[in-house]
This record gives sequence, C-alpha cells and structure tokens, in this order.
Amino acid sequence: MLHFTDTEFAGRLARTEAEMERRGLDGMLVFAPESQYWLTGYDTFGYCFFQCLVLGGVEPVLLTRSADLRQAQLTSTIGDVRIWVDRDGATPADDLQALLADLGLAGKRLGIETDTHGLTAANYMKLAAALDGRAELVEASDLISELRLVKSEAEIIYARRAAELSDDALDAALDKIGPGADEGEILAALQGAIFAGGGDFPANPVIIGSDRHALLCRSHSGRRKLSGRDQITLEWAGAYRNYHAPMMRTVVVGEPRDSHRRMNEAAVAALQAAEACLKPGNPMGLVYDAYARTMDAAGFGHARLNACGYAVGARYAPSWMEHQMFYHGAPTVIRPGMTFFLHMIMMDSRTGTAMCPGRTSLVTEAGAEPLSRHGLGLLCR
Repeated sequence: MLHFTDTEFAGRLARTEAEMERRGLDGMLVFAPESQYWLTGYDTFGYCFFQCLVLGGVEPVLLTRSADLRQAQLTSTIGDVRIWVDRDGATPADDLQALLADLGLAGKRLGIETDTHGLTAANYMKLAAALDGRAELVEASDLISELRLVKSEAEIIYARRAAELSDDALDAALDKIGPGADEGEILAALQGAIFAGGGDFPANPVIIGSDRHALLCRSHSGRRKLSGRDQITLEWAGAYRNYHAPMMRTVVVGEPRDSHRRMNEAAVAALQAAEACLKPGNPMGLVYDAYARTMDAAGFGHARLNACGYAVGARYAPSWMEHQMFYHGAPTVIRPGMTFFLHMIMMDSRTGTAMCPGRTSLVTEAGAEPLSRHGLGLLCR
C-alpha cells in the first residue's frame, strides 16, 4: 500500500527534522493529513477525529483511534501507533500530553500545525489547556507545507498521471454535453473516467453549473438539463495517489454569444501571460499581476477575481488547494518541481456570461510546462 520507497520517506523525514533543528524545535505535532501522508504514507479520512503524528522521539509515533490502527499498519511506515479510547468525555489531548511525557518531550519546545482541517478549534483549545506549563507550543504550520511544494521525481510521475486523468475526464464530459443533457450524467461521466483510470476521489467536490449557475465557482446541490442555447462551467481534478491536477472550462451549448468569444480570447491571453511568468525565481505575485493586467486591458477587470490559482499536490478533503495562492504581492518564490493550477475565472454578471479556462502546470528550469493535452480554444457543443 506504500506509494513511495523507504528511501524517499526517510529523506522527507530527514529534511523535516533538519528544518525543525534550524527553528530550534525539539519536536513537532503534525495534524495536517497531507503532512502525515507525505512523511509516512498514512492515508485516511480519520483526521475528522483527533489524531496526531509526533516527531522528536526515536521514530514518529501516531496517536489515533482504534478504527485507524490497521489503516496506519497497512498504508504507512509508522511502527508505533498509540490508541486513545472512545468513551463519553474522552480527552485525547490528555492522552497526547501523556505520550509526550513518555517520549521525553515534556517541557520541550514543540512545533504545531494549526492551519489545517485536521485540528479543530475545539481540539486545539483542549490541547493548549492540557499542555499549559508542560510544553511550549510554537506555530509551525508552514514547515512541512513548504517542504512539500517541490516535488520529487516520483511525485511528478503521479502529478502527470493525475493530469492525464483530468484530460480523460474532460473528454468524457464533452461526449455528454449538448442540448437536453443532464448535469448529473455529465458529472457521472467526468468522475467515472477518473475512477476507471485508477484515480481517487478529489479532495473537494467537482464544480458543475449551467445557465446562470455557470457563473458560480463553488459546487452546489441540485441538477438541471441543458437547454438548446446554454453554457456550463466545470472545475474538476484528476487525482492519483492523492496528487491533484485541477482543470476548469466553460463549454458553450449551441451558438456562442459574442461575449463568449470576447471573454475566451481575453481569458486565453491572460492564462498565457500568467504561464509566461511561471518561472523559477519569480514570486507568485508576479504571475497574478500578469493575469490582472491582461484582463484589465481587455476591459474585463469587473469580471475577474482577486486571485488566479494556487499550488497543488497531495491534499485531503475539504480542499485540494495548497496554502500558497496567486494574488497581488504573494511572496512565495517559484522553484522547479512545483505544480500550480492557474484558473482564469471570468464571471460577467452584466451579460450573464462565464468563461473559465484553467489548467495545471509543472515548473521546470525553463518555465511552465502545462500538463494538459487539451488546447485552449472555445469549446462548443
């Protein structure tokens, strides 16, 4: 069940421990599921409950529920799994405090991941109370997150496969899109192609909306049938070994309006301008500025967003987005081996028109390498 070699996992742990030492941390409380996966292969949705991977002892130790014991044994390199017991009034934070004492980490300076759905505010408050005076907690949500940004060769293989599945999903969706088509059948074809190709559930729901709902960039409940002249926006992600390669497109049903043509032309120009800036050494903010400048020059400043994409990789629900985003002044420096999703979301409420091309790119020494085999022409059915 392991998707990487022991050598790769050991290298990741060594880099993490080196960064911990540089920051003066004696240990690390790892709550983000993608951090746990990257370090050990541990693959579960059990992070909806209290669980923590502790670094700083002889080896990583996982504190979790009994339901995830075999999950850890079968999907990870973790050799030491401790169980907190489900019961009325259970206090796993106290169990973690006792575990830290057992590992010799009591009273130590410990990094902690708080910017994660793997640690609720309620659990954090209980943990802070349990460790008050027993350890110094230091915010370190960025430590492993930033290490994960640059992908290894093995990770890039999975990213490329995820992108192939994204392309297959678009092909399957396009086969279904047309007058009278049911959004549910389109969605089933799109997601089914990813599953048929050996892919995974994406870390957040697929966005699908037509007519006025094509202007939404979030998923919603309820499906409709396409009319003879319509538009449908899709945002999805091929996911393989939990690595994501999102894509986004607006498909026109019937004869495109002039606004569709003009917006697609502007969106493609903005995407190409942004990708041209997706080079090693550039800050992420420079990419956003190229996007915004192009959109504004085309007269669509009112229809664009305040961000145009983000880093991607192995992620867990409820979002496939990494923390690093493209916005004005975004400071993260782009490096080879990073993967990014750029979306040119245009929502023009004045005309009721949407146009949203987007694709994932790998950063190489030469710049952006789009991972999709699909072009950027206006899609009509």
